[in-house]
Order: sequence, then structure tokens, then C-alpha cells
Amino acid sequence: MRKAFILDTNVLLFDPQAISKFGNNDVIIPIVVIEEIDRFKRDMSENGRHARMLSRSIDDMRADGELSKGVKLPNGGLLTIELGGDHPLPIELAMDKADNRILALAMSLKKDHPKRPVVFVTKDTNLRIKADALGIATEDYEPASVEPDQLYAGTATVTAEAHQVDEFYQNKRLARFESMPTLKPNQYVILKDGVNPNHTAMGRYSKELDCIVPVFKPVEGLWGIFPKNAEQAFAMDALLNDDIKLVSLVGKAGTGKTLLAIAAGLSKTVDEGIYHRLLVSRPIFPLGKDIGFLPGDIEEKLNPWMQPIYDNIDFLFGATGAKGRRGAGKGCQELMNQGLLQIEPLTYIRGRSIPQQYLIVDEAQNLTPHEIKTIVTRAGDNTKIVLTGDSFQIDNPYVDSANNGLVYLVERFKDEAISAHITLTRGERSKLSELASNLL
Repeated sequence: MRKAFILDTNVLLFDPQAISKFGNNDVIIPIVVIEEIDRFKRDMSENGRHARMLSRSIDDMRADGELSKGVKLPNGGLLTIELGGDHPLPIELAMDKADNRILALAMSLKKDHPKRPVVFVTKDTNLRIKADALGIATEDYEPASVEPDQLYAGTATVTAEAHQVDEFYQNKRLARFESMPTLKPNQYVILKDGVNPNHTAMGRYSKELDCIVPVFKPVEGLWGIFPKNAEQAFAMDALLNDDIKLVSLVGKAGTGKTLLAIAAGLSKTVDEGIYHRLLVSRPIFPLGKDIGFLPGDIEEKLNPWMQPIYDNIDFLFGATGAKGRRGAGKGCQELMNQGLLQIEPLTYIRGRSIPQQYLIVDEAQNLTPHEIKTIVTRAGDNTKIVLTGDSFQIDNPYVDSANNGLVYLVERFKDEAISAHITLTRGERSKLSELASNLL
């Protein structure tokens, strides 16, 4: 039997294409939701863009019929705009609130069509609780949610024979063997001798060659830093591989995500000249209560937000002394003056085309799936994109650890030969930082 899905405002603002995500069923938008969408349409935020997109989409559908009677959706469903319901609610639920008017509509639809399943879809936790208390079937809208503990890790441990590990060291590659598990493109592996656990090797599965190839480790390190564990070695290999155009690094605080990404970007841009510019960006979300407007021009306003990036770059210049490099002794500002380094917020990336650049997006866990799509689609010819983040440190109130844009991207790209993903688990910042990440 066809179900009736009633969509809340927050669902449509989260995903303006949600009306086409419910298959061959009835999709119902209450008129009060249209009123709320109308209040968002002038905003210049992501919510405003989604509101305008939804309004245009629904307006185009009017050519196919009357919204009051139902308009066919491309997937076979039926979209209807309902005016409201007259079903009485408990006295505690005042009808002057939009949320309660939606609940009244759901109750009326249940009464009018008792045999048709009615499901209320909302991202509002308290509203789901109220709906459930009224006997209305309700669910969250999470079209691409993946719990952090179920996220593709990007690494695997493969048990091998002693001669196979030796063969890998000798031939610099190891063909697939019968007991080897199915590996994804650019998945990193630790080959472990089944008899001698200390006899190991690190490699990456190459889909093109259909074999495991060695991990690249710079002899002199990367801008003065060396990998402190296998995960960092894997990350360094992915960041320096020009054939891998999209790299995602997920890990808790202190695992070295941002430092490794910036070091690799400087190496590829300043030292090798593979890319014209290193572009580092991050979404602007305050930790805790915002302190309000900041004085000065745009550069002065951005300094507090971008300070973590400056700190990492200054650390790298201090670690190397920048000997023999363009910008030697001048640091971050000299690279910016030469056009080799640009640090900016993500606010102005829409509509841009970014060719020949090494783009790092820090704190990507604060982005929605739509924002992640907007960023990745900016990539021009020979551009590499690196996204770093920690799904347990989210400041954006509209996403969580299961449905943020970084998790969404990892799951969508895990089977693509152009991308690589590494989950870093070992903190290397300090013993105190590691204990804090694990205990607090």
C-alpha cells in the first residue's frame, strides 16, 4: 500500500530534493511549511539557497497539474500541498505554533484514511517525540547516514606467508593471492606474516595494476616532519600521490591530519611546482558562544578563524628553517605575497573554478552533504582536494556524526580509483592531548 510521507520544513531545508526520495509514495507538504520556506528565501545562507531551489522546483511542477489534487513526481510518487487539519490536539499543544498545526494535519490524514500508513518525517527531535506521543509514525530524514564506527577506514591488515612478504620487498609489488580479502581502490594494507608478527610490510592496493604496491616515504621527511605511525605513513603517501585527486583524512584531535595535509601541499606547490597554489580553507563555526562581530577589514576579521592554519604553517617553517625554499625565512606572509599560498573561508567558494591548485578543506565535518558537493565540483584541471575532519567535534547544529558531509563523501567515493581515505586513530600531538581525546 502507498504510504503518505508528511515532510517538515527542516527536511526540505536540509535537502531540497527530498520530495523525490520517497519512491512510489505520496509526499505531502503542509501549507504552513510553505509559509516557513517563504521566510527563508531571502537569506543568503545555505538555508536560503535551499529554500529558493525548493520553491522553483515546486513552481515548475504546477505545469503538470494542481498541487491541491496532487502532481506526479518523476519517481512515480505524488506530491500534494495540504491546507491543514482540524483534528483536535491536547490543550498543551497550542495551534498558533507551526509544528502543532503539522501534527494536527497528520492526525486528520490518519482519521480520513485509516488504512493508509501516514509517516511524519522531521529532523526535530522534540517534534518526533510529540508525534510519537500522539500515535503518529515518525522518522528522521537521514538519506546517507553512516555511524562513525561503521565508516570505511581505508586500511586493512592482510595475513600473508613469509615468502609473500619477502617477495613484496624484493619485487616492489605483490599480486593478489587466494586468501587476500577484497580490497577497494587505494586501500592501504599492512602485510603481516602469519608466523612472525614482526615480519610486516606496508602497501597500497592499486586497482589499475591489481596488486599491492609500496607506500612512498620521503627519505628526508616532509617539510621536516616524519610519519610517527603506519596511519600517518599511509596519509603521507595519499597526499603526495598525484594520481589520487581526492583525499579524505578522518581522525580525532592530535592525529596530525591538518599538519600532514599542509606539509604535503607546501611540498607539491612550493618545492615541486606541481600546483600553482596551495589554497587552505575552513568553514566558520565558533566553539561555544560566539563573541560577536570582529573589527577590521576582511583579513583582520578572518585571522582568529584561520589561526590554526597559520599555526601549522609557522610550525613547518620552524621545523625546516625553510632552507633552499622560495619564501625562505619569510614564512607564511611571503608565500601569500608570491601567490603560492591562499587562506580563505569557504563562504565565497560557490561559483568558482579552481584549476591547478592543492585545495585543503579543514574541519570538513561541519559541512552538509550539499556543501561538500559544492566544494568538490569546484575542482578544475589538475586540482587535488584534501578534506580533513573529526566527526566527534561538530559545531554545526544542523549535522551530526552520522550525516555530515565528510562522512557522506567517504562513503560515496570509497570505490573510486581517483580517491583515497585514511582514518587516523593514534594521537601524536602530546600525551596529554591523547588522554584528553580518549577520556573526555
